[in-house]
Amino acid sequence: MEKNAKIYVAGHTGLVGSALTRNLIKKGYTNLVFRTFEELNLMDYNATSDFFSKEKPEYVFLAAAKVGGIVANNTYRAQFIFENLQIQNNIIHHAYLNGVKKLLFLGSSCIYPKNAPQPISEDSLLTSTLEYTNEPYAIAKIAGIKMCESYNIQYGTNFISVMPTNLYGPNDNYDLEKSHVLPALIRKMHLAKALQNNDWTGIRKDLDKKPIEGVNGTADEGKIISILGKYGISLQSVNLWGSGKPYREFLHSDDMANACIYVMEKVSFKDLIKNPSEIINTHINIGTGIDQTIHDLAYLVKDITGYLGPIEWDSSKPDGTAKKLLDVSKIHLLGWKESISLKEGITGVYLDYVK
Repeated sequence: MEKNAKIYVAGHTGLVGSALTRNLIKKGYTNLVFRTFEELNLMDYNATSDFFSKEKPEYVFLAAAKVGGIVANNTYRAQFIFENLQIQNNIIHHAYLNGVKKLLFLGSSCIYPKNAPQPISEDSLLTSTLEYTNEPYAIAKIAGIKMCESYNIQYGTNFISVMPTNLYGPNDNYDLEKSHVLPALIRKMHLAKALQNNDWTGIRKDLDKKPIEGVNGTADEGKIISILGKYGISLQSVNLWGSGKPYREFLHSDDMANACIYVMEKVSFKDLIKNPSEIINTHINIGTGIDQTIHDLAYLVKDITGYLGPIEWDSSKPDGTAKKLLDVSKIHLLGWKESISLKEGITGVYLDYVK
């Protein structure tokens, strides 16, 4: 990519999109294009068409998506499949129609079968049954991969798909109803510490910034204690879903952004074709190749946040997939590796959250 090339970051306010924006600017890219949801509804075919026709971006990072953790994925199943299909279909198709030089589609590691061999290679795609709780979201992301491959094969486009492992970083989603595990752990430990320290100023400040089910910092103490208790936060303990036994891999969003920019700068679709007569599994896993149990992750977050109370586990709640470690040999062979350790990354994220 040329430093003055017009680059559209779809989803620039989200976790990955904001990291992409930070890192593109840091690397000297000067012609970035953004639209908020209020300015452009990417589920609207005609609005997306008008945007591409007017702006004519040369490069596109497709980081716009409806995302969430186990609870959100399992509760809003129809919204997750419909909205993600609409967004990616509109962007990919109009990128083709308007001659975009290169597009990077961000998927998710949940595309892989529930019991895929570990670590999970790109060739595991579509070999077995998906994890039920996030099946609609996974199917949408699989459709995005196949759409990029199909457009490349039929139309000669240069659309590449990358599959990140579990991501965390600045600008994460801390909504306890819809967040992923790591931001949920950070917020729960932070609020539990404040409760135990009788820090009601801190609790109210947190809820004013991020209300929980409409309960903000102006509510009375009883109501606040009740809503925190609903999400496993109390004076006595922090209660977490599941057994703590599943393993998860985590990558900082700045590392993910750097990987995306590296792929956009250095890798073409033709570099990813192993068999020209059957072009499949050209997507690229992005991760660290290292995982840990949710139990160990929770105690790492506990140490970093300074929460001193006990952690309890509710094994009646679902664990999700037992293990989801990505095989990252392809991205390593292409020349990229992560640089931010998990402890360093979570420490930075927590300091940013407190600020």
